[in-house]
Amino acid sequence: MIRVNRRSWIGELVIAAFALTVVLLAVDLRAEGGAAKKNVLLICVDDLKPLLGCYGDRLAITPNVDRLAKSGMLFRNAYCNQAVCSPSRNALLTGLRPQTLGIYDLGTNFRKAKPDCVTLPQYFKNAGYRTEGMGKIFHVGHGNVNDKQSWSVPHWNAKVVGYALPENKAAQGLTREEALFENDNSKPIQSLPKGAVMERADVRDSLYADGLLAERVVERLRYAADHRDEPFFMAVGFVKPHLPFCAPSRYWDMHDPEKFALAEFQQAPVGAPDYAPTKWGELRQYRGIPEKGALDEKLQRELIHGYYAAASYMDAQVGKVLETLEASGLANDTIVVLWGDHGWHLGDHGMWCKHSNYEQAARIPLIVRVPGKPAGEVKGLVETVDIYPTLAELAGLDAVGGEDGQSFSKAMDEPDTVLRDHVIHVFPRGQILGRAIRTERYRLVEWRKFGAEEAKSQWEFYDYQVDPLEKKNLFAEASREVIEELKAKLRSHPLPVPQIK
Repeated sequence: MIRVNRRSWIGELVIAAFALTVVLLAVDLRAEGGAAKKNVLLICVDDLKPLLGCYGDRLAITPNVDRLAKSGMLFRNAYCNQAVCSPSRNALLTGLRPQTLGIYDLGTNFRKAKPDCVTLPQYFKNAGYRTEGMGKIFHVGHGNVNDKQSWSVPHWNAKVVGYALPENKAAQGLTREEALFENDNSKPIQSLPKGAVMERADVRDSLYADGLLAERVVERLRYAADHRDEPFFMAVGFVKPHLPFCAPSRYWDMHDPEKFALAEFQQAPVGAPDYAPTKWGELRQYRGIPEKGALDEKLQRELIHGYYAAASYMDAQVGKVLETLEASGLANDTIVVLWGDHGWHLGDHGMWCKHSNYEQAARIPLIVRVPGKPAGEVKGLVETVDIYPTLAELAGLDAVGGEDGQSFSKAMDEPDTVLRDHVIHVFPRGQILGRAIRTERYRLVEWRKFGAEEAKSQWEFYDYQVDPLEKKNLFAEASREVIEELKAKLRSHPLPVPQIK
């Protein structure tokens, strides 16, 4: 007969039960906000319009971004808050619109307007996240600086030259655009050489900044995989397809330039104020671009080719990052956002670059993938400022207050959710500010001098059902009922703060 020590058996059972309780409690604590907090990978892309396969562009070769879109939620009608780098990034990172901050230029740091502002990465940092910024996140240059308070790991940027070919490197020196970017006033801008507007070189991806950035992000994701007890907020900023259009030759070879169609409508909208269109001075800073006048068809086609090639190069770098995220096992615990800071004119209205209130400059790509959430498309209107409170809510953090944005997290489960009935974006022309209200069908733009009465405003109105190319300012002939309804939406916003000094 085998004798069982009943007291010992009961003791072991109690110990086992206690151990199980501890494990279950630990799991519960992870779910409540311990090491199981959702990570965030925020991918920012400079000058990227919705020229992507997932947005229906048949000539774009962007398989990696397209794959992200298939597994996440694609936002069809997302808009920036100002179509230029620094104010747009301020909107993303502070949740405050340019007209709230009073910053519309590249060189003014947002903390001059809001010294105690808690940025998006800083908010996650305060919540116990390791926050890392790599590449172009905040706009640095033109006298502006990075935000050290936002990062728990020092910001990293690729230290590479802009060009690979000897003839471009030799002629580079400090170009006009670089002098503006670095705020180097040691020489008159006009006396400096112009850099090449595009470059096609048979080189490895990492010879340019975005390729080197991708390698760095891969390293940091592997580090994160080895330190899963510490949630991360990782912001990654790819520069291309920003000018100059420099990319390894294989990305140029992907595209047949003969297939590119030039912009159908290449005039300013009839009846628009003379100052409303951009003069695209940014492009004219480069060698081979005339200082005045339109571009010939050959040059237009080359620039379009360059934009597509640079976008494909960027897409390949995004692919390396996403593949590492998945291979490391982090994808199931990580929210991924891909955001373009603003659109870009590719010859429409005879314009290039951004710097306007028109559709091609204001509309942006936005893709959000959340573990456990369905994939699909959202047609509702969203603004860049909405990303801050949305990410906070999706990560299970406390509600964010005081920002201009509103969370669209509900749309991640219910894509047909009604979000905003309009978005607002701005662009200045000297002391005149253009404030644009965009609804599903219309855009109304008020051009008003700071401090002036509404009666002195000039207006633009576009109906995208009857005039999708913005050929004519329809303000004078539009329904007064529609106009008044849009004006009421505009009046619901606070008057804009002038540019701070």
